[in-house]
Amino acid sequence: MNVQGTYQATARGFGFFTPEGAAGRESDLFVPPHWDGGAWTGDKVTAQVSDDPRDPERQIAKITAVAERTNRTLVGAVERRGREVWLRPSSDRYPNAVKVVGRSAAKLRSGEKIAVAVTSYGSAKLPPTGTFKAAFGRDGTRPAAVEAILYEHGIDRDFPAPVSAAAQLAPREVDPAACAGRLDLRDKTVITIDGAASKDFDDAVSLERDPKGRWLLGVHIADVSHYVPEGSPLDLEAFRRGTSVYFADQVVPMLPEELSNGICSLNPQVDRLALSCLMTMDSRGRVLSHKIVKTVLRSTERMTYGDCNLLLKGQDPALAERYAHILPMLRDMAELARALEKARRARGALDLESQECYIVCDETGAPVDIQVRETGESERLIESFMLSANECVAEHLKKAGLPAVYRVHEKPSEDKATNLRAMLSPLGLDLKQADNGSLQKVLEAVKGTPQAPAVHTMVLRSLMKARYDTENLGHFGLAAKYYCHFTSPIRRYPDLMVHRILTAMLDGTLERQKGRLTVSARRAAQQSSDREVHAMTAERDIEKCYMAEFMTAHVGDTFRGSVTGVTRFGLFVGLANGVEGLLPVTALPDDRYEYDEIRMTLTGVRTKLTYTFGMALTVLCAAADPGSGQIDFTLPDAVPAPQPVRPQKAVKEAPHAPKSRSAKSRKGGGRPGFRPPKPGKGRKKR
Repeated sequence: MNVQGTYQATARGFGFFTPEGAAGRESDLFVPPHWDGGAWTGDKVTAQVSDDPRDPERQIAKITAVAERTNRTLVGAVERRGREVWLRPSSDRYPNAVKVVGRSAAKLRSGEKIAVAVTSYGSAKLPPTGTFKAAFGRDGTRPAAVEAILYEHGIDRDFPAPVSAAAQLAPREVDPAACAGRLDLRDKTVITIDGAASKDFDDAVSLERDPKGRWLLGVHIADVSHYVPEGSPLDLEAFRRGTSVYFADQVVPMLPEELSNGICSLNPQVDRLALSCLMTMDSRGRVLSHKIVKTVLRSTERMTYGDCNLLLKGQDPALAERYAHILPMLRDMAELARALEKARRARGALDLESQECYIVCDETGAPVDIQVRETGESERLIESFMLSANECVAEHLKKAGLPAVYRVHEKPSEDKATNLRAMLSPLGLDLKQADNGSLQKVLEAVKGTPQAPAVHTMVLRSLMKARYDTENLGHFGLAAKYYCHFTSPIRRYPDLMVHRILTAMLDGTLERQKGRLTVSARRAAQQSSDREVHAMTAERDIEKCYMAEFMTAHVGDTFRGSVTGVTRFGLFVGLANGVEGLLPVTALPDDRYEYDEIRMTLTGVRTKLTYTFGMALTVLCAAADPGSGQIDFTLPDAVPAPQPVRPQKAVKEAPHAPKSRSAKSRKGGGRPGFRPPKPGKGRKKR
């Protein structure tokens, strides 16, 4: 039987075939060595499916034809062999070597990390070939690895010349004529609250009471669409990028700095154009009425999360005196935020605690510390207000019959629910239904216990992936019937698209533009979902390289950690600071280990020793490679660490540098998100 699907290679010669429309990994079929038919990992292929002669209950696949090549470029290290130049791919899932041809090959040096455009995929007699495309630096270094990862995911640091030229023409201040017809909020107290290192402020908030004592919450978002016309060079480039990309102390922005940090940023004490969602709420945070309107405002203060947390705790009298004019409003905001959070929990929003770590870099950009980002009341306050605005706008779009880009998050599939039940069962946790209430009961059952982090990760992994769609499918994790992204148009294209639709409605031009906006929304949803995956993967892979470079100073040190992943070839162990490394099965006590994929366990046949997801372990850092991001652990009593052997230090919770170092970090936490984090991380992306 011939079946269409995708081929995925492994480093050990065999691979897996995923049939089209497969629900999950359970549908993957084993491809024995030498049965790949010349396919490379990721290729669209045709496979012949048959019963496995060694196991009649299992089917295997043989690749018979390659329908579509997906690997147009390869990244790796240069190896010179006499006059010939070869590329050794960074990933061992590709061929061992690709011959580099063309005039540029002669100038390449051994040890360089480069990219080649594949010109031939080879045959039984001829090797694959490629031509030089880009150089990134010395292979094995973190800077070269970072640039290569960005290149592989189509993430460009520099903007094309027409886009840079358009950005240079952006105004430096608001044109008074642009304020005509807008609601003037310049006499209102409006503040931004962001991380200390933030430079782009796309949201501001205000709060007061009406004569009836009801809350009047204003969420004011930079009117980026006013400065980025649809179809302009700025818009086309923002669409292509889809999102800003953040890692360590750097950002690759969706929009040039002239806009993101300039005229589109709600900087303090200057006029700025905004699109505001004004909500009237009762004491329980229920929206009684709302209004979406074009506004002009002047941010009263640029507040940081740290200062706001101190103010709300009443721990800094000098700070309280400095901000006496906004302190009453800030306290009211905290009260309303608590009511909003309580209401979301009551309706079934999942309380998924996740730890976010950030990398501290020195003046050269090298990692010197990894710290846990503390989430205080002000971070939760901003998140609550942004969630409320996103829900309100989404409901408005749906009920008005407008085109829209929704942020959707569907309930777990039955396969995912079944796997989660199997993983929870050994912990004595019974999950009858994979609905909001049942999942929240599981989370509450382990709250405050050593198993809590592992269970939270299990639940996160069981959830479907959030994405963008033009159909309102609701948001399972938030238990929200309506949800979209409205609050970050500087760094997310779907938000910009939503602003454009709302502006057409407010300007009275919707009917004339509706057909075009409907098509644009559909394209934006698909493109933004795709670019978000690339951004997430790049951020994760880059941060691994930073963490590996940081851990090179801790080779030989011993740390406490917990199992964050179980595979046939070993255990992934995460430390408290988000560092994750591999403890290979060969480093475990001498035995033959059986792998249970459903329960995620490795069990020794002779000793019956079982390693499970979430299990606490003490590990020794044996090696760290900044070029690949790989960190290897071993058990303290196993083989000594590689030379030079340093004296083994006391067991640590996680390595940290002196606290006096200042952090260069991306825009601070608290922004709405539902991005299931990798083990040990908790960056949100709802």
